[in-house]
Amino acid sequence: VEYVFTDKTGTLTENSMEFIECCIDGHKYKDCISEVDGFSQTDGSLKYYGKAEKSREELFLRALCLCHTVQIKKADQVDGLIGHPERKYTYISSSPDEIALVKGAEKYGFAFLGLENNFMKIRNQKNETEMYQLLHVLNFDPVRRRMSVIVRTTTGKLLLFCKGADSSIFPRVQQEEIQQTKVHVDRNAMDGYRTLCVAFKELTQKEYDKIDRQLNEAKMALQDREEKMAKVFEDTEADMHLIGATAVEDRLQEQSAETIEALHAAGMKVWVLTGDKMETAKSTCYACRLFQTSTELLELTAKTVGESERKEDRLHELLMEYHKKLIQDVPKNRGGLKRSWTLSQEYGLIIDGSTLSLILNPSQDSSSSNYKNIFLQICLKCTAVLCCRMAPLQKAQIVRMVKNTKGSPITLSIGDGANDVSMILEAHVGIGIKGKEGRQASRNSDYAVPKFKHLRKLLLAHGHLYYVRIAHLVQYFFYKNLCFILPQFLYQFFCGFSQQPLYDAAYLTMYNICFTSLPILAYSLLEQHINIDRLTADPQLYMKVSDNAMLQWRPFLYWTFLGAFEGLVFFFGVYFLFQNSSLEDNGKVFGNWTFGTIVFTVLVFTVTLKLALDTRFWTWMNHFVIWGSLAFYVFFSFFWGGVIWQPFLKQQRMYFVFAHMLTSVSTWLAIILLIFISLFPEILLIVLKNIKEKNRQTGPFDLPMLVSYKRIENGYVKTEDAVTNLAERYPLGIL
Repeated sequence: VEYVFTDKTGTLTENSMEFIECCIDGHKYKDCISEVDGFSQTDGSLKYYGKAEKSREELFLRALCLCHTVQIKKADQVDGLIGHPERKYTYISSSPDEIALVKGAEKYGFAFLGLENNFMKIRNQKNETEMYQLLHVLNFDPVRRRMSVIVRTTTGKLLLFCKGADSSIFPRVQQEEIQQTKVHVDRNAMDGYRTLCVAFKELTQKEYDKIDRQLNEAKMALQDREEKMAKVFEDTEADMHLIGATAVEDRLQEQSAETIEALHAAGMKVWVLTGDKMETAKSTCYACRLFQTSTELLELTAKTVGESERKEDRLHELLMEYHKKLIQDVPKNRGGLKRSWTLSQEYGLIIDGSTLSLILNPSQDSSSSNYKNIFLQICLKCTAVLCCRMAPLQKAQIVRMVKNTKGSPITLSIGDGANDVSMILEAHVGIGIKGKEGRQASRNSDYAVPKFKHLRKLLLAHGHLYYVRIAHLVQYFFYKNLCFILPQFLYQFFCGFSQQPLYDAAYLTMYNICFTSLPILAYSLLEQHINIDRLTADPQLYMKVSDNAMLQWRPFLYWTFLGAFEGLVFFFGVYFLFQNSSLEDNGKVFGNWTFGTIVFTVLVFTVTLKLALDTRFWTWMNHFVIWGSLAFYVFFSFFWGGVIWQPFLKQQRMYFVFAHMLTSVSTWLAIILLIFISLFPEILLIVLKNIKEKNRQTGPFDLPMLVSYKRIENGYVKTEDAVTNLAERYPLGIL
């Protein structure tokens, strides 16, 4: 994996929201919290600044109590006892933000009591119950980034409450109301809090009737229903009045920073794709060490590009400026690992959704059709990228853009919510986190993990091990089948090309099915050439094999040469050792089936023992399949030659061939000698490398260390065999 695309909320953070403060008409209200015996207590409530301010505060708190999709669940009871006597109900919602806001309003005297028969009940600060008829819910979606409700009071007044991202709310409210709230929103975002703005407007009966009719018509439409609904939402959520904003804290997940550092050290580039505000996302990126204090940030946002008619020209200027800066600072590749990138100055890129849309979909009259290529070059040269205010489809576009670049880098996406499904499906590897927003992400992923920190072990340990296992399996299959086919090919030169097989039909059939399949299967599932803890602790090990090092031409040619060498030894070794065919005690000669059986016996034992030499992690299963496969071959040969053919098929071709073969001492010596000759280069190479590495002075972080295991009772005792340089050892294909 070369690129990791991650969501922020619920992936890097806990998605456990806590109401911190709010702003009403430019006035800041922060919850004063003190720690008493380990418990957080609220000291006081909102301050009031006269009747006008109090009415606005109550309107704001009513908006928090009404504008949501939270449901009430009564506390579980066991034998009539409530688990939490101090709280007889709990809040349930698909969005943790909504629960945090409802709980925040409850702290200051306005509590949501539930929804019954389309009537929402709330309790105000005077402990009075208020009833509101819920008429319509304009549900949240990632494109609008807001949600609204239309309610009717007991006096008949019609109100629309709306909450959403500042970029979505500010263009739809009175512009003179924005500035005093925007200051608090920006400050809270820089502190790393999630911010939402709250607005409202009063509807006349005529306006409501029009909205109600349009909504019903859009819901009943058979064609373009989504577009028509979006159009009605857009018209309804206009000309509102801004009430205030909220700040909610979402704490960073444990070990998120350490995991990102490990991924960087392993040569992977991490991109954060989030729908949050830029300042909030940037603060999180610093907290999780995606951005370092020394990182120079390049911004492509609405703030730097501007909102004027010349924004495309300004965007082109910024792209060319950043591209020139990176080209001058990034050194040319001087060989070595392709994934290692070293900059004299680390750069990070920040881009928002509106600017990304401008890059990917420039206007028709724009002459800058190469925005995408320049932007992509900038992204690939930065050590980290933050994409904020992203819609789900934009996340998928980013992943697709990187995936389709030159070289087709392997991409991984990880997220926890439904808005991450598109990028999870787009990436080569999709990781879903079982979060608080449902299981859509985990159900659409290739792998599911509990938390972001588990990505470290999944990639650095299991990813490394399975790559080595699968690479060895592929090369081993080429090798053992070359050893199998080459003697048959050579035999045709000695039988007049008569298509006479060297091996019996049963051996031809069962070679890959029974005799040599289980050992490599066990190896591919169980092998641990390096301890998992060591792989997880040192990301450099992942970098050494991340460029497909074991499936390059050099290891492939090594395995091919080894298979050809051993195939020649099998055939010509038996041919020259048995030139005098009168080798039995009774003077009888060996026939062609005996000749083929000797070659096949040497073949099966050699390729199986070769795998035994490669195995570093021995378990009872490895012992069982390796020695069991050899024992099964011997048993089957006796059984096939002594039972099956004579009584049932009345054919003498293989009758007692294997048994007669083993009565000759020369056959035993030939088999042992040829197996040793075939494996001698392999054994010699391993011994020389071990001697070389033992003589090398190694420090505590000179990696990696090969480990083997001895079975003792119910556990494994690790013994260090040798400290072997992976970059040298793997291309030779020994492991």
